Amino acid sequence: MTGQQRPHPAEGPPPDRPRPYPPHATPHTPLRPLWCCRACGRPWPCAHARLLLKAEYADNPVGLSIYLCGLLYEATRDLYRLNPDDGPSPRDLFARFVAWGLYRRPALPDADLPEPGR
Repeated sequence: MTGQQRPHPAEGPPPDRPRPYPPHATPHTPLRPLWCCRACGRPWPCAHARLLLKAEYADNPVGLSIYLCGLLYEATRDLYRLNPDDGPSPRDLFARFVAWGLYRRPALPDADLPEPGR
């Protein structure tokens, strides 16, 4: 090891999701670098933001997982920069940003399963 410290990654683009619904409503987007909801003040993604994201990505669950992983990276960088000694645990951040939107393939219906002994 050379003993050199790596530079911090550059900031990503501002979040554009979830888009507000209806259009006149206050958007439930993150207030960075605190990562609280602009509309309700709860930790983002709040329950309303999660519903909007699930609706927006209903036809693309893999895209939702990829998007949430990117947000996890951004939030980790922001939150640990604000409070490097007592930031949230990686487990808590994963549960907050990724675990709720986990992409899972649906189980096969019973009719599609092969019968035992065949």
